[in-house]
Order: sequence, then structure tokens, then C-alpha cells
Amino acid sequence: MAQIIPIRDLKDTTLISERCRTSREPIFVTKNGYGDMVLMSMDVYNAMFAEIRLFRDLKESEDEVKSGKGLSFEEFSAKVRKKYGL
Repeated sequence: MAQIIPIRDLKDTTLISERCRTSREPIFVTKNGYGDMVLMSMDVYNAMFAEIRLFRDLKESEDEVKSGKGLSFEEFSAKVRKKYGL
């Protein structure tokens, strides 16, 4: 579950770091009652960024197929099977 903390709680950096690592979820930081920042562990960030890249690449591939520049899955599969004798 997402955690929400006020900005004044950032003084205890060791506790915040531990929370980021153990919760595996972002921590939302508020300032004067409004959202201000998001903190997360490097592992969570890297996993999230890898997922974003994957979705971006899939969208790019879909756009290529729709525009006639790329191969459909069926065409690609047939090409790979032919190349590797599968």
C-alpha cells in the first residue's frame, strides 16, 4: 500500500531509506498538505523504468505494423522459422 508522509519526516533519512527498500512501493511526500515528491528504491525505479521501456517498444512496434513498415507477428514468426529451420 502506498505511503504518504509530510516533508518534515524526511529528516530521518535512514528510516525513509529502509521504508523504500522494505515496502517496494513509492513513498509520496506532501508539502503543506499537497503532493510534492515521490521517493522509491533504486530496485523499484529500475523495474518500473524497464516496464515503461517495454511498453514504449511494444507501442512503437504496433505503430510500425499499422503503418505498413514492420512485420506482423505471423510474418515475423514465419521468417524466423524459415531462417532457423523450425
